[in-house]
Amino acid sequence: MRFSPKTVVSAHCDLPCGVYDPAQARIEAESVKAIQEKYQGNEDPVFRQRAVLIKEQRAELVKHHLAVLWHDYFKAPHFEKYPELHTLFNDTIKQASGTGAKQSMDPADGQKLLDNVKEIDRIFWETKKA
Repeated sequence: MRFSPKTVVSAHCDLPCGVYDPAQARIEAESVKAIQEKYQGNEDPVFRQRAVLIKEQRAELVKHHLAVLWHDYFKAPHFEKYPELHTLFNDTIKQASGTGAKQSMDPADGQKLLDNVKEIDRIFWETKKA
């Protein structure tokens, strides 16, 4: 006996799209910047060491959440409509990892990371309207 589906469905993502949200990356990027600001306002070496450790952990979470969006949510039609998206993701993940906020305790680098995450967030929500 052969079974065949009565209805064939397709989706552009692995699960219903409601599971994806750039808010997690934004919250972690906000934490990175806030930690950098607190670091600048405190001279205690123990506090500063702990701040660096926590900031690096938060930056890793930014990378993780962005990578999930990049690989699991965004698909070819999104990249066709937003040709800057690959570069934006690549630059933002680099900003979170080695070339920016993760290595820096300058809040300006944290702001750059946050600005890029906000741009990804903006594009994400535009794709949800379509």
